[in-house]
Amino acid sequence: MPRPQQPDFLDNLRREVGGGRQWLDRAVVIGFAVLAGLAVVGFTWLYDWAFEQFAGLQSRHWWLPLLWTPAVTAAVVWLLRRWAPGAGGSGVPQVLVALEPGVPRERRSRLVSLKLSVAKVLGVSGGVLAGLSVGRQGPSVQVAAGVMHHARRYLSPNTVITDRELLVAGGAAGIAAAFNTPLGGIVFAIEELSRRLEQRSSGLMLAAIVVSGLVSVSVFGNLSYFGRVRIEVVSWADLFWPGLLIAVVCGLVGGLLSRLLLVSLTGVPDRFCALRRAHPVRFAALCGLGVAVIGLVSDGAVNGGGHHHVRELLAMESVEAHTPLLFSGLKFIASWWSAWSGVPGGIFGPSLSLGAGVGADIAWLTDARQVQALIAIGMAGFLAAVTQTPITAMIIVMEMTDGHSMVLSLMGCALLSSLLSRMVSRPLYSTMAETLWTQVVRVSPPPAPAPAAGPPGPGPASATPPAATLGSGPHTP
Repeated sequence: MPRPQQPDFLDNLRREVGGGRQWLDRAVVIGFAVLAGLAVVGFTWLYDWAFEQFAGLQSRHWWLPLLWTPAVTAAVVWLLRRWAPGAGGSGVPQVLVALEPGVPRERRSRLVSLKLSVAKVLGVSGGVLAGLSVGRQGPSVQVAAGVMHHARRYLSPNTVITDRELLVAGGAAGIAAAFNTPLGGIVFAIEELSRRLEQRSSGLMLAAIVVSGLVSVSVFGNLSYFGRVRIEVVSWADLFWPGLLIAVVCGLVGGLLSRLLLVSLTGVPDRFCALRRAHPVRFAALCGLGVAVIGLVSDGAVNGGGHHHVRELLAMESVEAHTPLLFSGLKFIASWWSAWSGVPGGIFGPSLSLGAGVGADIAWLTDARQVQALIAIGMAGFLAAVTQTPITAMIIVMEMTDGHSMVLSLMGCALLSSLLSRMVSRPLYSTMAETLWTQVVRVSPPPAPAPAAGPPGPGPASATPPAATLGSGPHTP
């Protein structure tokens, strides 16, 4: 049997180095990765500014959110439905559908584009300006994917870089820049967006993800959005039973939130969903009013993504002053109603804050000593339960908390919570992507039979039904 020939070193070197045009394509991808990171940085600034404006308004006039929140919520929904319906929802389902090979290129612009990225930033910022419980991390996926996908116009016609790879790199770059966690972005690309990376250009795509994350780190410093907490010593004896209880509660409650979002936003035939379909702007105002009332009851703790309250929980030395179940229960309802309103917003931030609340509740109930560790475990568990991406949740929380000594605890909680969530609800993002697919890429109806002989009439209607256009159905979470 002949011995297989070893690859020639010079041939491999020429293939890897490539020509000048290939290097130009690589430079274009890295350049747009920088722009994607800057877009998320600008998004973060505008989001924080909007929340500060709402917090100031709320502190000056406690009653004003009862009028302000419904009015701004209704205005955001009306503007987006009229000018940019593809910017609704969290953004992750839109990117998942855009990644499907069956989506025509001309319809992909209804899911990811520079226009939708700008509309997404303004819509989410408008939602947090209203005081809704919406996050910016999930929307950052669509924002960065729209920027990266625009790089396609400047690549050579014969490039090996595909639209799919640009979208995967952009979506993952959004997570990396939003959380200041480049490794979390890479894991999110593999676990949720791509499931795999093309070998021929995987190195370039991973480099683009890391570059976007480093842009955010260079602007905000090596700190997470929720603040950095160092947990030096972890005692298994102190964490096992409370951590197990946190994993179970996060799995069941996170699965319930995911199920409620799916039932509400897929438009099941009930009275409330019928009202939402018939009068989306009025329904948004009602949801905004409900969130405003909850905000008054919680003294503003449930408004926004929840990062301000998570920082307060992580700063606690003990949980004696903590009121159990109050924040977690109210934040749960506020996050559900905020997404149901139709205002674009993510569930990553609210899930992390809900997990922190569950961790603090369990620490209070069990009189645990390692409060910060249990809060971090709750954050990983609840995020894993809602998104059903346990590895991504574990990596993100580990990077945000410097919790390398808690790797096994975070991993165990995330895996168990995700498993329990799957018993309660279908995967949130992939299920919503299936619903969105029927709106964007619907099979055309068979052609109508030819009319009988007679005078010529108008031509046949378009093969694409009106319902196939994005925005005719419910917004995705």
